[in-house]
Amino acid sequence: MLDPQGLYAYVPGGAEAVDEAVGDAGPVLLYHFEGFMDAGETGAQISQQLLDRLDNQLVARFDADRLVDYRARRPLMTFERDHWTSYEAPEIDLYLVRDTTGTPFLLLTGQEPDVEWERFSSAVLQVIERLGVRLAINFHGIPMGVPHTRPVGLTPHGNRVDLIPGHRAWFEEAQVPGSAASLIELRLAESGRDTLGIAAHVPHYLARSPYPDAALAVLEAVTSTTGLVLPEIAHALRNEAHTVRVEIDRQVADGDGELVSVVRGLESQYDAVAGAQSRENLIAEPVDLPSADDLAAEFERFLADREEDGR
Repeated sequence: MLDPQGLYAYVPGGAEAVDEAVGDAGPVLLYHFEGFMDAGETGAQISQQLLDRLDNQLVARFDADRLVDYRARRPLMTFERDHWTSYEAPEIDLYLVRDTTGTPFLLLTGQEPDVEWERFSSAVLQVIERLGVRLAINFHGIPMGVPHTRPVGLTPHGNRVDLIPGHRAWFEEAQVPGSAASLIELRLAESGRDTLGIAAHVPHYLARSPYPDAALAVLEAVTSTTGLVLPEIAHALRNEAHTVRVEIDRQVADGDGELVSVVRGLESQYDAVAGAQSRENLIAEPVDLPSADDLAAEFERFLADREEDGR
């Protein structure tokens, strides 16, 4: 493998800015990449809100020109009258961000690399070691057979799932399409670094549209886990979630009987499982839970839909 350090470069003074801001405590790293599984645009919404609403500065850039397959995901260019005027180059950037109280943390975001995943994971590990990161957290949404009328469920993973107590595993084992973020989590855990992943359960019938409820659930898990204070972002997502929920309810009410039947069926299934968990007992009546194969198939369908849309 080629030297991972060749995949990234700190901007002048970038690493020193992190050292000065963080001190000896060690920052938290949040990371999310666009291009893979992110039902409801869960991770994308959080990353965008963090950059739009909080003070931040660029710390380092990864070589997207080497890592991204342009023919698989063609960058947009703008043509005006008789000439090209702009080009939206892909980016994979690391930012130093401050929460509402001024507490610094890191955000790594951009397009998911198409190639050299092992080298990229090693490069991220180098950055984590250099900047003294104490905990790395990734987040995204996954399509699930759950109704939008119930609280968003979360599946924590990694070697620090104890930071999000009260969640139970849905299954013992599953093989699903891999991602760069998942490989980073695996390699960090193997190296003894603290890592946590948070997957929000997005109703499968809403997986291809922004679903702020899922982003809000993940954000609340991140803040409770890290102590970061992000009320402005939570408020914005809460307002957007209310607007989206009203529109979803309207569409369901105006929809055909089959759609209403699906939602009602998911509600019954959810309530049966939730009731059994609250009793800390076996489910009294049989309930069809998604198997590992069902989840893998759902992931494949979600990705196939994205490819058909040209995304």
